[in-house]
Amino acid sequence: GDTAGQGWGINEEIGGMRGYRAMHNTAPDFFIHSGDTIYADGPISESVVENDGQIWRNTVTEEVSKVAETLTEFRGRHRYNSLDANMRAMFADVPVIAQWDDHETHNNWYPGQIIDDARYTVRDANTLAARGRQAWQENMPIADSSALWRPGTFDDAGQYQPARIYRKIARGPQLDVFCLDMRTFKSPNTDGKESYATSILGQEQVDWLIREVSKSNATWKVIAADLPLGVIVPDGPVNQESVSNRDPGAPLGRELEIAGVLSAFKRNRVKNVVWLTADVHYCAAHHYSPERAAFTDFDPFWEFVAGPIAAGSFGPNQMDGTFGPEVVFTKAGRFPGESPRDGENQFFGHVQLDDDSFAVSLRNANGAVVFSQVLTPER
Repeated sequence: GDTAGQGWGINEEIGGMRGYRAMHNTAPDFFIHSGDTIYADGPISESVVENDGQIWRNTVTEEVSKVAETLTEFRGRHRYNSLDANMRAMFADVPVIAQWDDHETHNNWYPGQIIDDARYTVRDANTLAARGRQAWQENMPIADSSALWRPGTFDDAGQYQPARIYRKIARGPQLDVFCLDMRTFKSPNTDGKESYATSILGQEQVDWLIREVSKSNATWKVIAADLPLGVIVPDGPVNQESVSNRDPGAPLGRELEIAGVLSAFKRNRVKNVVWLTADVHYCAAHHYSPERAAFTDFDPFWEFVAGPIAAGSFGPNQMDGTFGPEVVFTKAGRFPGESPRDGENQFFGHVQLDDDSFAVSLRNANGAVVFSQVLTPER
């Protein structure tokens, strides 16, 4: 995930977005883009002074000179990324399973939000999201007639009701990919400590996920999530952006929704579930186990985090212990917002799948493997 963020755009002096070339060089069967396909809220200027004094020189267009508010400006953000030869070559050759996250609209947005950002004339997140969603869907098509973009509607409470993004992609007897939408049905960002379940997926998507994963006959069930489960992702000093809430105790708020999903997988004897995600601008391998957790009604599983592919590097973030994560590996930027110049702290994940293994490697934008883990299926 994470393309053209924090003001780091296409720099032809270093060969453009080289991470896309590194991914393309692995000759993948398909590419899961975990979201932040654009940074609609991050203007790109002609030059940026880097931490060490070097000058980063961006290709620029009119549409990236300000935050995106109009449909034309959102479309221009996607067109800008397509100016990069590395990205164009990969997308021309490799099928893309795309998700959206927050920056397709605005940082950490949620439905119903009024954005407190002086750069904006349009501050209604629903309006911005409708435009951003249309532009995203035009540029990231979904090969599923039930999920194709259509004009959204507003319910009686004024809430935007978009077409469906979440979907299953079957890739033969060994693999089903379950692509989540963790933005459309999201509850407002709070401290996340409500005693009742709040929403990150929404009940309809929860029911779909449990049903479809439980009946899958594929050896491996990959859940492509646009937000990590156990990583603490703050939205200001108190509120939380993702699932976790900084409290390592029993599930609260959005954690209750995820706890229900994990419990259902165990109850239905689902095996070989792997979560893949991005969002936090560093790479990591997390192993979740009830032996370490406050909530114990689930089977152990892995989560692999990979990003940014062409944006500022951050992290690592703290972890929330509710679901018992162990940080097996992590690699992050040397300082917050580090540029993509040398590619060492830009990351993507790669999976090699065969009859007996699910081999994961985390790689930097130069193609070097920084971590690997081979999983074997439970039968």
